[in-house]
Amino acid sequence: MASVVPESREILCLFDVDGTVTPARSVVTPEMKAFMKELRKKVTVALVSGSDFPKVQEQMGSENVTNLYDYVFSENGLVAYKNGELIHKQVNASRFVTSKLSTLVFLKRVNALKPKRQRCSIGGQISFDVFPKGWDKTYCLGHIEVDNFKEIHFFGDKCYQGGNDYEIYMDERTRGHIVTSPEDTMNQLKEIFSMS
Repeated sequence: MASVVPESREILCLFDVDGTVTPARSVVTPEMKAFMKELRKKVTVALVSGSDFPKVQEQMGSENVTNLYDYVFSENGLVAYKNGELIHKQVNASRFVTSKLSTLVFLKRVNALKPKRQRCSIGGQISFDVFPKGWDKTYCLGHIEVDNFKEIHFFGDKCYQGGNDYEIYMDERTRGHIVTSPEDTMNQLKEIFSMS
């Protein structure tokens, strides 16, 4: 893969959280936090998660995550922060349904639950997401279009069809990168942006 011109804030790196920046269902490591801080000196950095804001905050070390990244999108961008300020909040009625479903025994055929106007996808290691069509992770891209980034790189671990990163990974507005772990995320970024 060809290197990108470094030190350009006109490039956005957009990261899934669980399994991409943090170990699955765990807290970000000090090494990753330091790495992201250095990356932010070169490019604009954003997080996008299907989880709610308190969960994102917890996984990112319980610090004020909106001060550590240029953008933070929880619930796929239904709650959006830019430069530390809340810029968008949309109520997700499907969260009620998801919370009720989480009390059920795991079902082999998730698609059996899929209503006509809803979408189901594999979320984290032990979850699946239910949301209205169009409210997948591509929803967050609407919040950044006004900034006219030259490139948007998306990094995620569930980029296969049926995974909750698939739509944004395949979106023509992004350059998708499949990762297998936070360590793999760092290694790919080092190669793309010539970081040591």
